[in-house]
Amino acid sequence: MNQLVQAGYPVVRACAVLDLPRSSYYYEAVGESAELRDQIRAVAQAHPLYGSRRVTAMLRREPYKLTINRKSVRRVMKAEGLLRRRRRRVPRTTQSNHGLRCYPNLIKGREVTRPNEVWVADITYIRLRQAFVYLAIVLDVYTRAVRGWCLGRHPDEALSLEALRMALAVATPEVHHSDQGVQYAATGYVALLESHGVRVSMSARHSPHDNGYAERFMRTVKEEEVDLSDYRTFAEARQEIGQFIIEVYNRKRVHSSLGYLTPVEFEEAHRQVQTPLIGP
Repeated sequence: MNQLVQAGYPVVRACAVLDLPRSSYYYEAVGESAELRDQIRAVAQAHPLYGSRRVTAMLRREPYKLTINRKSVRRVMKAEGLLRRRRRRVPRTTQSNHGLRCYPNLIKGREVTRPNEVWVADITYIRLRQAFVYLAIVLDVYTRAVRGWCLGRHPDEALSLEALRMALAVATPEVHHSDQGVQYAATGYVALLESHGVRVSMSARHSPHDNGYAERFMRTVKEEEVDLSDYRTFAEARQEIGQFIIEVYNRKRVHSSLGYLTPVEFEEAHRQVQTPLIGP
């Protein structure tokens, strides 16, 4: 608000634009010092798609370690014009008219209780300046960690297989879930899963929300990385998206469903709880 007033806007008009009462201009809430506003602004600008809930969680972590409530953070973000409206995305259609075998949904209504119990896989497109490229991922449902990924020029079986091979080099799931796309029903893909003793699960046709965990990740990577970038080449896109997945999403991005831990932190906490103490 102060920025609008300093730019010459009357207080009444500035408050109307920001949907705030006039009294908010003359009132500085307890604890919302200039230093705190700077810290909130720094976190919000570093993570443009974060809402007040995640900004609050970040401020409670290193290097800030603040004792702060979400209401104060939201108030400052609203006054500074830092709240964002998320755009709705149309779900990607899947090529499921392929004549290959499809498998029943083994995870609908299932409560996942441990790492590598269920993996989900998906493919989405990413637009470069002159062409489209495609991202395939394999994600662990319990920890939300991306186990494998691949960026390629074609949405084919080779793309999904590369992501799966990367994931299987780390661990082996009990169940692998995907849509009924030809990339996941392909003979080579299913054979690789079955050779590792993995049970194959698929969403019902025309039911993209049955694969909601993968869909949410794809929305995150687009909103927090792709939409904020302007990749000039395929190599640049691969490097930047890979860095986001490995360094930001898996290691730095907190998840409300994980108690505001990162996937790596959450998996480590689970491992420590499950590891029995060894006596002297």
